[in-house]
Amino acid sequence: MLITLKPIGIIYTPFKTKSGMPIQASGALGIKGHIVLNEEFLPGLADLDGFSHIILIYYFHKSMGYELLTKPFLDNTPRGVFATRAPKRPNPIGFSVVRNIKIEKNIIYIENVDILDETPLLDIKPYIPGFDIHKTEKNGWLENKTDDLNNIKSDGRFK
Repeated sequence: MLITLKPIGIIYTPFKTKSGMPIQASGALGIKGHIVLNEEFLPGLADLDGFSHIILIYYFHKSMGYELLTKPFLDNTPRGVFATRAPKRPNPIGFSVVRNIKIEKNIIYIENVDILDETPLLDIKPYIPGFDIHKTEKNGWLENKTDDLNNIKSDGRFK
């Protein structure tokens, strides 16, 4: 089966290199960026300004290869790649929930960005708390490791 994905735009951020980036959007509070959506998709932005947060689905364009066991940012123990959010994956697809600041024509201004500059955007979805927040009973190996996300940055382990 052949799957073909076409970027719908480009995400622009202050992060020119992977080193020193926040590792999740919740650790990127206040960091601004913007998306330049391809003009052909402009009608698809109708009503998106009614949502304070959006989900960005994007391609990890600087990630080459993958390992099924990987050392994630918050641990030094090798973990199964599917139990992590590591960027080096069999299909290098990422997602972030960001604040939707404003939309002007085909430019979407966003905040709380943890994405590398010039990342190809694959899709946008509205973040809907009633759909997207789930009460969890367990957090696997991440239990008690996410308390200090604002101070944890990418250390270059996924070059």
